[in-house]
Amino acid sequence: MIATLLGGFAARPWGRAALRYGAIALAVLLFLLSLRRSGERTGRLAERLETTEKANDVQRRMLEAAARRPRDRNELVERLRDGRF
Repeated sequence: MIATLLGGFAARPWGRAALRYGAIALAVLLFLLSLRRSGERTGRLAERLETTEKANDVQRRMLEAAARRPRDRNELVERLRDGRF
C-alpha cells in the first residue's frame, strides 16, 4: 500500500521534484548534525589536552623544585645562613 502511494507520488513531475528537494534537505540536515557531533568531539579533545598540559606543567615544576632542594641538613643550614633558601 505504501509502495503504491510512493510510486504514484513519484510518477508525477511535481512529486519527483518534491522528493528531490526532500532528499537534498535531508542530506544537508544530516551533514549539519555530523558537523555538530564532530565539533563536540573536538571540544572534548581540546579540553582533555588542556587538562593534560596543566598536569604536566605542575609535575615539571614539582620535579624542578625537588632538584633544587638541599641534599642534607648541612646544606640546609648553609643555605639558611647565606639567605639563599
